[in-house]
Amino acid sequence: MARCVALCLGLALLTLSPHSAETQTGGMPAELEQKLREMGRVINPPETAKLYSPLHQNEPYPGVKIVRDSKYGLDPRQAFDVFMADEAGGPRPVLMFVHGGAFVAGNKKGPPGSFYFDNVGIWAVRSGWIGVNITYRLAPAYTWPTGAEDLSSALRWVVQSISRFGGDPQRIFLAGHSAGAVHVADYLALPRLHVGASGSGVKGAILISGLFDVARFPAGPGNKAYYGEDASKYAERSSQPGLLKTSVPLLVVYAELDPPSFEVESKALHEALCKVNKCPRLVRLARHSHMSEVYSINTGDVELANQMKEFVNAMR
Repeated sequence: MARCVALCLGLALLTLSPHSAETQTGGMPAELEQKLREMGRVINPPETAKLYSPLHQNEPYPGVKIVRDSKYGLDPRQAFDVFMADEAGGPRPVLMFVHGGAFVAGNKKGPPGSFYFDNVGIWAVRSGWIGVNITYRLAPAYTWPTGAEDLSSALRWVVQSISRFGGDPQRIFLAGHSAGAVHVADYLALPRLHVGASGSGVKGAILISGLFDVARFPAGPGNKAYYGEDASKYAERSSQPGLLKTSVPLLVVYAELDPPSFEVESKALHEALCKVNKCPRLVRLARHSHMSEVYSINTGDVELANQMKEFVNAMR
């Protein structure tokens, strides 16, 4: 994806009153921090990936077994990869990761030779869990709420079948980044999509630099492609009202060098949840950018990884 600024997801800068956020620091090499700051508060996957590539391993990954491209639907993009330890064991918590891409791009696995987003699945295994990376259908061919519908279909497969891979269907955690965080939030906000006889079918959810109130910002190309041209429908298609009703524990994360609108969105969701006595943990990743936060997973740069691990392990 080409270099872009906040409008990659059709967002603009707003300012809100101060919110409390737990600031994470440490673990990032100084030279990497300098390069990220020089890049600024933009979304730049190719250049950020170049910075993190030397910190990652090449495939095959020692101790990790991967089942690639299992299907949860008929479309070629309705697929997922399962990551598990070479040695059998279980039942283990399951981390389902949903990638971003401004609703119109992205994949569970980057081009040949790339580390993303295998790094998330590998890290899940090395944390003692099962990793599941999914991909989904894209706008403009597929519009709201197909991302959440695809996640629901993938989750149904995981609930029914993950025990065969050593996973515990009672301990499934969702993690979404950027547009992926939107799909996770939409799934939680739409009870008709929930998997299982009662509840959402998941133990907890991690929302990393997402968008939760579509009506809050002027719509850019990505938002219009997914949510449609009619701005009068944006409020009803936003996840925030539904998130205020969910009982699923949340971890809400944003990065210091995110485009400012992602910070606004994370703080606004946190504030709204606190008003209904459902305060989630809100984490600000110091020195990180929109892409570095997820590219850092499975390296010595552990700001986000440690937060995710603590969140999952607290609900074992």
